[in-house]
Amino acid sequence: MIASVHGVVATVGSDQAVVEVGGVGLAVQCSPGTLAGLRVGQTARLATSLVVREDSLTLYGFADDHEKQLFELLQTASGVGPRLAQAVLAVHTPDAVRKAIANADTAALTRVPGIGKKGAERLVLELRDKVGPIPVGADGAAGVTGGAWTEQVRQALVGLGWTAGQADQAVAAVAETVDGPPPPVPVLLKQAIRLLGRTR
Repeated sequence: MIASVHGVVATVGSDQAVVEVGGVGLAVQCSPGTLAGLRVGQTARLATSLVVREDSLTLYGFADDHEKQLFELLQTASGVGPRLAQAVLAVHTPDAVRKAIANADTAALTRVPGIGKKGAERLVLELRDKVGPIPVGADGAAGVTGGAWTEQVRQALVGLGWTAGQADQAVAAVAETVDGPPPPVPVLLKQAIRLLGRTR
């Protein structure tokens, strides 16, 4: 089991990063929030979970062990594989996921692409007693309160190779389209990338 990787970030893509460890480049699947914190050429540590299939070995990376543990816990529920578990963490913070499960907030869980009402109810039923204590003040979708999503999207765009100026313009353009509670950060990031793709 590869519990973590520590090395220089070689590349950052839309859904994965490559980290150089001992002369070997390891491709690590990460959520947009984790990717936003990585910088090409800088050293990073990612908690990791290796998923073994008959035809593949996939390494999933996380900003901290707390997020990794929840990723692995989610997969103990019926019908939840690594991709769906990662999608949950792309939409919500770990604390928000725990709060949603503990409070049977199926509406929050169904905001994750791939989780319907029955799937959300199954997550609550199977994981409610396993999520542990819920931190006070756990919020909803990751990065969508207090305008914090703008900085997350901006950092992700810079990490993907756009200039700070381009990132600022894209974030401002996306912000103009947001009316009311903003959608999850991954959705906003995709909107920004589409806008920048038109200007290249």
